[in-house]
Amino acid sequence: MTAYQPPAVYDAVVLAGGSARRLGGADKPGVRIGGRPLLDRVLAACAGARTTVVVADPRPVPRAVTWAREDPPGGGPLAALDAGLRHTTAEHVVVLSADLPFLAGTAVRGLLAALPGSDADGVLFTDADGRDQPLVAAYRVRALRRGLAVLAAGPGGLTGLPLRRLTAGLRLARIADPVASFDCDTWDDIATARARIREHGHVLDEWISAVKDELGIDLDVDTGALLDLARDAAHGVARPAAPLTTFLVGYAAGRAGGDPQAVAEAARKATALALRWAEEAEETAGTAGTAGTADAPSGATGTDGAAPGATAPDAAPDAAPGTRPDAG
Repeated sequence: MTAYQPPAVYDAVVLAGGSARRLGGADKPGVRIGGRPLLDRVLAACAGARTTVVVADPRPVPRAVTWAREDPPGGGPLAALDAGLRHTTAEHVVVLSADLPFLAGTAVRGLLAALPGSDADGVLFTDADGRDQPLVAAYRVRALRRGLAVLAAGPGGLTGLPLRRLTAGLRLARIADPVASFDCDTWDDIATARARIREHGHVLDEWISAVKDELGIDLDVDTGALLDLARDAAHGVARPAAPLTTFLVGYAAGRAGGDPQAVAEAARKATALALRWAEEAEETAGTAGTAGTADAPSGATGTDGAAPGATAPDAAPDAAPGTRPDAG
């Protein structure tokens, strides 16, 4: 079976100028999920696009985009799509709404990878109920422009026309992905999204992604290794050693070039040091437990009031062995 790869070049059009009536007219692209505006999360997912066009009034965003606006503003999704496509030049385009909190770059690449291997005009995601989500899709630009031109020639042009007037005339392939296609139309949807990213299985990935976006860092590192380092530092040295050690690892990795290999090497060295500290503590505790016991009367205690062989209070580990600081 042939393994198809995503197109090397693609553009993205993000529709972000809707009225958000079901949110009471709130600024939906600016609503924060996990500390990041919805629009910023979508822009991160399509960061691989050569050109990204956002159809909306300009606002601060974390990366360079092209701004466009349908004429008249508020003319509906087809008019907005047409306005965005006028700024694209690639053969393939990803079309996205600005309210997709769980859309990831892997999902975008999956859509694009499915397009070259089919005779379809586009590939879209379906939601948990099996409904088409044409604003989470990859299309052949030529097919979109052809369909838009036909509709624009009708009475009233594209203004006010629903998106299905365009998609009904396209050959579409479908991929079921209820997570990537989850959109926030209501405040209940937003509450659901906010709750999901704080679940134990998602919170660390969400947090790391948010921090990298906030700091302008594009770096994939082995978070498991860093968490293991934090655990070993907390257990073998002291609990405050965990955050301070991981900070120093990051600083050292930055001075060494800042790539994932530099982070891994710095983490390896720090982990080995933490384990040596832990071994010394265990050896010291073992020696203290046997020294002087032959001559000591039964029931005698050490100078700190602890029974011989007991670990002194200030030597107690700060974290249970084998558990990470993030365990819940």
